[in-house]
Amino acid sequence: MKKIQHYLIQVKKLLDFTFFRILFFLVIGVILFISMYGNVKPEKLDVSLLTVADQTIRSPATVEDKTSTEKKRQEALNQVQDVYTVKREYTSNQVELIASIFDAAVEVHTEIEAEIKKQPADEEIPNESETIKPTTEEKVTMLKAKLTERVTKELSERVFTALVQASRDELQIAKDLTVTAINHVMNQRISADDVENAKKSLEEELKFTTLNGDLKSAAIELGRYAVIQNEFYDPVATEELREQAAESVEPVKILQGQIIIEEGRLIRQEEYRQLELVGLLDNEKSFKPFVGLIVLLLIILSAVYYYFYQMKEQPEKRQTYLLMFGIIFLFSLFLLKIISMLQIFNYSGIGYLFPAAMAGMLLKILIDEKIAVLTSIVLAVCGSILFNEGVSGTLNFTEGIYILFSALAGILFLSDQNQRSKILQAGSFAAGVNLFTIWALMLLPNGQFTGLEYGYYIVTAIFSGIGSAVLTIGLLPFFEASFGILSTMKLIELSNPNHPLLRKILMEAPGTYHHSVMVANLSDAACEAIGANGLLARVGSYYHDIGKTRRPNFFIENQLHRENPHDRLPPEKSANIIISHVTDGVEILKDHSMPKEIIQIAEQHHGTTLLKYFYHKASQNGELIKEEDYRYPGPKAQTKESAVIGIADSVEAAVRSLNQPTPETIESLVKKIVADRLQDGQLSECYLTLKELETVSHSFCETLKGIFHSRIEYPEMKKKVIQV
Repeated sequence: MKKIQHYLIQVKKLLDFTFFRILFFLVIGVILFISMYGNVKPEKLDVSLLTVADQTIRSPATVEDKTSTEKKRQEALNQVQDVYTVKREYTSNQVELIASIFDAAVEVHTEIEAEIKKQPADEEIPNESETIKPTTEEKVTMLKAKLTERVTKELSERVFTALVQASRDELQIAKDLTVTAINHVMNQRISADDVENAKKSLEEELKFTTLNGDLKSAAIELGRYAVIQNEFYDPVATEELREQAAESVEPVKILQGQIIIEEGRLIRQEEYRQLELVGLLDNEKSFKPFVGLIVLLLIILSAVYYYFYQMKEQPEKRQTYLLMFGIIFLFSLFLLKIISMLQIFNYSGIGYLFPAAMAGMLLKILIDEKIAVLTSIVLAVCGSILFNEGVSGTLNFTEGIYILFSALAGILFLSDQNQRSKILQAGSFAAGVNLFTIWALMLLPNGQFTGLEYGYYIVTAIFSGIGSAVLTIGLLPFFEASFGILSTMKLIELSNPNHPLLRKILMEAPGTYHHSVMVANLSDAACEAIGANGLLARVGSYYHDIGKTRRPNFFIENQLHRENPHDRLPPEKSANIIISHVTDGVEILKDHSMPKEIIQIAEQHHGTTLLKYFYHKASQNGELIKEEDYRYPGPKAQTKESAVIGIADSVEAAVRSLNQPTPETIESLVKKIVADRLQDGQLSECYLTLKELETVSHSFCETLKGIFHSRIEYPEMKKKVIQV
């Protein structure tokens, strides 16, 4: 053990230099990289096209299959039909055209009638048969003049002849029938191929009308002339529809962990293409997974480095914490790697055996809760990589969640008290959380499990929780002994009244024991008030006067109704005896291998204060004396706990010497003692501020007022003499 302590001390000294701290984290990073290298290294398969697969091959990553996506998109485009738009305005245009032709024929009749009426009245009116009327050819000419050249060319001469020969009523009837038929036919979709059928449909509709032969033929020809194509291809709408169809196609992906080819199946062209796509055929030059792992490790190590960098502790203590973290973390990583290697036996859920709560509980007890939680998160990430079930580069989130929940359960259970019994309880609590976590992770994917599998998972969960507690209890003494760590549990053990040294004080110096308990009460409350370690102050107070057990009768608290031996001794001799209780106490504590924090409290609680009583007694004798000879050897208080205990020691002794302590006298005495310590420079080397000193004084006063509260004086009962 001494050799181990020697090596650890040497390493801690090296960690005092920035270069070696960076090297320390670099070593941890390299170990992490090596441990997870095989789990992220791309797997290369020795397979050939049209051969039988000798194993089930899964995709190591999620990759988009662009070829299949494009094929699927093309199929969607092929299913999109061309969009044709109906020009509804064509119907109204054609109807108006035919109506205007009939109206032009009516106008011809009107003009002819008007010309006849304009003939002179004095002229002899000829017979009706001799009335001057335009010929049919002239009427046709008049009608064509009212129409466009295009219409006159595209319609036959007999159409115009029939129109000018028909009466107004016949023209109106023919117009209505023709327009109605055109409307009926043109309101339907008429493509280029359907124009002739539409014309025939109109012809059939007009064929059975009551019009005379020539006018019916004219109406039919006009109707056929009016029926045209009204459905046309719309390239813009068609393209929009094609874009929508292409966008609706989801990319085809080969998912991480997806089976590409099952064992014993023939590797066809499609499977071979997918193997090549996911990088399983030629990935020797792939460096992306390693870059990703390095970046992840940099994030982890940076977070841990920052935690220790901003830690407000003494450099020596910070180096101790850093070294302990490294040992605990690497040991946990070692266990994690060993268990992950058991995956070759294809045991489902083998990672649940990992004692996930061990590192968190150890760090919570030895350092603090923050680094415990941070380490738990890091181990969860490492576990999700190490337990990737043989699929390189994947993350097993189930294992990561399990490790995180189990570790947090152990940490949170130890939040209040850290006795060894609590560790076992925390392990049991973690086992319970493990059970519920596994149960939840089994139910989420709607998995089906047998009773044997349920039993297996129960055993792994309990083993992990209880194993974490057992390892924590077993490793804790190693860290405490190797690093000289004064943990909370160690302090609680030292506060046990059955401890040999405490029994020694009680049996050999009962007054000192009572005094130490009073100082412990004062110091504990005051340290808690300023945020210092109250438990350390209490336990340190128990042992701070252990040196008095060598000469108990020379100290006033043990001189109950006895003669004071100092009355017969010269002041320098008495001073040496009183001062020696500090060095004697340090010697006794070292002989019993007590923690250095307790030894330092015993050594520093008097600092370099002056033994005023014996100093003044010696000066009254007229001797030539040195003040240094009547001062304690020190050193001065280096910590808040030592300073508070030193003040509490003086305050308790002073208040106990008062005949009738009142709140006012107690408060005045406390302030005087604190002021004396300040003026004497006894608090110049610790971290106590003036505000904290005021808080300490107030705490002392409150505690002492509770101890020395005024009591009711009961009147003495006088006996009455009854005479008979």
